[in-house]
Amino acid sequence: MSRVSFREQVLRAREDAIVSSVNRLLAQRGYEGMTIDAVAADVGIAKAVLYKHFSSKELLAAAAMVKLLERAQARLDELAATSLGALERLKEVVRWTMRQQLAGEMPALPAQNSSLRSALMSDQAYLGKLMEVSDQLGEWITQAQEQGELDPAFPPELILYTLYARACDPVLAVLKSSGAYTDERITELLLATTFGGLQPRAAAAPEPAKAASEAPRVAHDVA
Repeated sequence: MSRVSFREQVLRAREDAIVSSVNRLLAQRGYEGMTIDAVAADVGIAKAVLYKHFSSKELLAAAAMVKLLERAQARLDELAATSLGALERLKEVVRWTMRQQLAGEMPALPAQNSSLRSALMSDQAYLGKLMEVSDQLGEWITQAQEQGELDPAFPPELILYTLYARACDPVLAVLKSSGAYTDERITELLLATTFGGLQPRAAAAPEPAKAASEAPRVAHDVA
């Protein structure tokens, strides 16, 4: 294995700093609000230096999305190595994504008509990682449906998109800004509505009382 030169280490460290900055700015401002100037200023480098790593705003954002999917895949790998069932693994994934958003580490997903979306759809690294993550989640969704833990009447892709939607759910930010809930409480509330819906849980029906005429027969049988 060839040794990485000091210059290469510096370049990689700078690129990681750039991607981290983009990730944070995307989470705070969204794609439209993120600018090349803001990223360069946040990292503390000249814009010309930044362009040596990424030649466009679209490539910057795509790199941040790929990094996010790599982090998500790492979390999935950790969960796959546990003894948790399929449903519990899915819950842990959703819990992780919501915590990332509450911590300001989850870049907003691109709008359907954005230039970023067009760039992502032609980015092989992004598409490859997206497929890996989706395939793993899809496998757990199917398992949970087969085990009766998720409604099999729902198409698996509907459940998948619902789970993805939690990563950019505006309700998280609204509840956080109210100051009435901790991040943990917000996460658990939305987790409950994601998997349990909004209907109240029905209390277990009491067992019907035995008729008086049945008592002698029951007593006789026991005897």
